[in-house]
Amino acid sequence: MTQHESVFDTVESREVNKVAALDIGSNSFHLVVARIVAGSVQILHRVKQKVRLAEGLDDDNILSDEAMERGLKMLRIVAESLRGFEPDSVRIVATHTLRKAKNAHHFINAAKDILPYPVEVISGVEEARLIYSGVAHTNHADGQQLVVDIGGGSTEFVIGEGFNPLICRSLQMGCVSYTKRFFPDGTLKNKSFELAITAAEQELEFIQDKYRKLGWVQCIGTSGTIRSLFTLCQQDKPNDHDIPVTLKSLRNLMKQFISAGHIDKLSYPDLTEDRRVVIAGGLAILIAVFKALEIDTLVYSPAALREGVIYQMEDELHHADIRGRTASSLATRYDVDTAQATLVLNTSLNLFSHAEKAWKLKHHDFKSMLGWAALLHEVGIQINSRGVQRHSAYILANVDMPGFTQEQQELLATLVRFHRKKVRANDLPNFNLYDLAAVKKLIALLRIGALLNIKRQEGFLPNLEIDVDKSGLSLTFPKDWLEEKPILAADLVRESAYWKALDLTLSIK
Repeated sequence: MTQHESVFDTVESREVNKVAALDIGSNSFHLVVARIVAGSVQILHRVKQKVRLAEGLDDDNILSDEAMERGLKMLRIVAESLRGFEPDSVRIVATHTLRKAKNAHHFINAAKDILPYPVEVISGVEEARLIYSGVAHTNHADGQQLVVDIGGGSTEFVIGEGFNPLICRSLQMGCVSYTKRFFPDGTLKNKSFELAITAAEQELEFIQDKYRKLGWVQCIGTSGTIRSLFTLCQQDKPNDHDIPVTLKSLRNLMKQFISAGHIDKLSYPDLTEDRRVVIAGGLAILIAVFKALEIDTLVYSPAALREGVIYQMEDELHHADIRGRTASSLATRYDVDTAQATLVLNTSLNLFSHAEKAWKLKHHDFKSMLGWAALLHEVGIQINSRGVQRHSAYILANVDMPGFTQEQQELLATLVRFHRKKVRANDLPNFNLYDLAAVKKLIALLRIGALLNIKRQEGFLPNLEIDVDKSGLSLTFPKDWLEEKPILAADLVRESAYWKALDLTLSIK
């Protein structure tokens, strides 16, 4: 045995479960292969192929041989990725087109010869529930949320809170079927859009009153169609952050489509050929959804049906706080000193409670983001203890963090990046959702929380008197205590100089 072959002999491996989910959709087939480790889902492999199964469904709901062959060809590709998987570690679900097709059994029987796993044709309500599960396990929301997923042949609507879906519906309208119905030759006219929008609104009449009455605090869109529309609505935005979609932005996009005149002339850099040919129907449906449900804004989530299937396969992941699970997984993977992290957390949140009012830290994210930053500020020690703030920030900016939005993740990385050493104000990013002055104050609180616990000893700190005004913070130590801690006293003096870059004053007494 060579030195390379034996190097991992003494390495203790964690228990890992490998699972896969295949979504046989009306527009695309999606395969996700993942492993479950340290209570977290890690995506290992994705396969996606446009099949447009719904295009092969005729007026009598008979699926054409050509469409079936396109689907079976994709399954042959998937079979290679699933080679060696145990039967109970793979789940295959089929949606709208195979629900409707009278000859679906022909496709399913042919699939059995390719894949040794059963194909489940799930109901629209079950599809909606699984989509919600995927979103709920990867996006944190305070209060009820509406999830909308525009597929090739159907659109799912779910209102839920936490992990619990409260109401699930599936309507028979999708980007493939609506493009085929209202834009058959690819021509993009205002009249065609209005007809498609009206038809979708008629479908929505069955659910709109109940959904409006139940209400939500956030609307989340999933699926490739919504992702493409979301991306197109970001054109010419003033910064790099995703801005929620509005009815106005969708109407403006429709005008651009009409000006182009034909699907073939939709020349957007971020619009793929496969998505371009069905995007018009998807746009009409989303406009109708905004109108009928009176949606103000919509944000995008990449999680969808296949992620929901994976989370449903893993009982341990069903009912846990999303962000808590993410933090716990990162702490395990990067061997965080949890005792030290807890000390910094408690000190930072105590400081926050004193400063919250005077510093007007009103945003509902601020306290929780400061807490997560305190718990995870040392993940970068695994790379190198020197420059730990840079390494920790890099990890938090780039690792998958289910439950955290893009800006929340960037805020975490920013707080951690500047929790020690010199602060250069010009290096601070601009945020869409957060006021930069407030971000500087959160950095200041984390810095003091970390510095006061630099000895890494529980019970080291005495009772402090904390005073806060709008321009800064004052810490008063017991008499003679700091004189016996000359290094910490010098660190605090240096820290007060660093605070000038944060436009704050730090006073030590």
